[in-house]
Amino acid sequence: MIKNKNSVVLALAFFISAYVFAQDKEWTLKESINYALENNIAVKQSLIDQELAVQDLKFAKGNFLPTANANASQSWNFGSFIDQNGSRISVDSRGNSFGLNTGITLFNGFRNINTKKQAELGIESSKIQLNILKNNISLNVVNAYLNILFNKETIKQAQDQVKISKESLNQVQELVNSGVRARADLLVSKSQLAADNERLVNAQNSVDLSLLSLAQLLQIPSEGFKIQDVDINLTEAVLIYKDSKEIVSYAIENRPEIKGAQLNIDNAELNYQIARSAYYPTVSFGANASTSYQHLQGQDDVRTILVGFDTAGNPITELRKNGFDVQFKDNLGYNVGFNLNIPIFNGFKTDVNVQRAKLSKDRISLALEQERQTLTANIEQAYADAKATLLQYESSKLSLESQELAYQNEQDKYDLGVSTSFQLEQVRNRLINAQSSFLNAKYNFVFKTKVLDFYLDKPITE
Repeated sequence: MIKNKNSVVLALAFFISAYVFAQDKEWTLKESINYALENNIAVKQSLIDQELAVQDLKFAKGNFLPTANANASQSWNFGSFIDQNGSRISVDSRGNSFGLNTGITLFNGFRNINTKKQAELGIESSKIQLNILKNNISLNVVNAYLNILFNKETIKQAQDQVKISKESLNQVQELVNSGVRARADLLVSKSQLAADNERLVNAQNSVDLSLLSLAQLLQIPSEGFKIQDVDINLTEAVLIYKDSKEIVSYAIENRPEIKGAQLNIDNAELNYQIARSAYYPTVSFGANASTSYQHLQGQDDVRTILVGFDTAGNPITELRKNGFDVQFKDNLGYNVGFNLNIPIFNGFKTDVNVQRAKLSKDRISLALEQERQTLTANIEQAYADAKATLLQYESSKLSLESQELAYQNEQDKYDLGVSTSFQLEQVRNRLINAQSSFLNAKYNFVFKTKVLDFYLDKPITE
């Protein structure tokens, strides 16, 4: 009994420690991506698709192998029927028949060969689709992760502003109490503190929502979910790519979307060849063996055998056993043969199937060109976005520096009694907006450059 209690205590301790660990764990970007790729339901489904493609190939290879089938039957005859010797008798009987047959297709217009090639393409296509899915999931995780970091920095800014507002309110309160400042300045400071507190609450809500979004993307519980803080300090924001041509050139040759579209064309060509195979004759080879057993109800398994003739020329017969083993051996027969089937006319069905396959191939060929154009347009747009965010970052950085100087200048004027609380808070609000714009521009630039790296198959976790 004590041993059982100890086991329960240990189990509870284990689960509690595991829960605490899960709550305290801070997910890194790399861990988040790896977990998503390993546990995402769509990824698991894609892996099953790969296994299905392997089974399709195994099925296609089986078309080259001979088939073998065995059969057996049990039957009862009542009344008149033809027996095994070809005589009509009127005796109830029961019988068995056994057979073994095999066959193989020797030629069917290369259908089996093309079906096998198509199954091999299916495996390659499923791998490419999995790569596309993983790439998209990785990019989505990076975006969600950066969004959390952005919102966390927004909280820090909001907390700093609340702290400044509280200090300012205390300072103004003392000045109002001493009669140096008017009570209106106190109302302005309180209003600013309320606005800063509201901004802080909104920032916290944004963090919570962005954490929820990433947790849902990882398909894990959002309660207690945390990520590791990363200090993204752009000492020098530089776009290392001179133009989009280099990226487009690489992507057209290497991106899985293009490879997948090319495989679709190859698959359509094989569909066309398979449709054309119906024009060709089919040659097959077959062989079988069969035997039977028959028993007349109420009689012994015997048969009359002619053993000779007497001196008068009359036949001499005797009864011999004719059981299951004897009949099985005596009735055993074999046959082999070839079969040729030549298609002549089937109501234009083959013609229609061939034309449909040809049109489908032409359509899919256009899809490859469309995929190239779409990829090119996406990359050019991504490059333009990266350039725009770089300019935005540089501009917002200059604006932030300017607003910081303006705020410091206004603070000095306020301390000298030249400026009012309202004027100071107006300048500080512009500074807050400049900080927000700078932060937004920084993370936009980071993500847009990650998108360009994504198209070049570079690691996006670094």
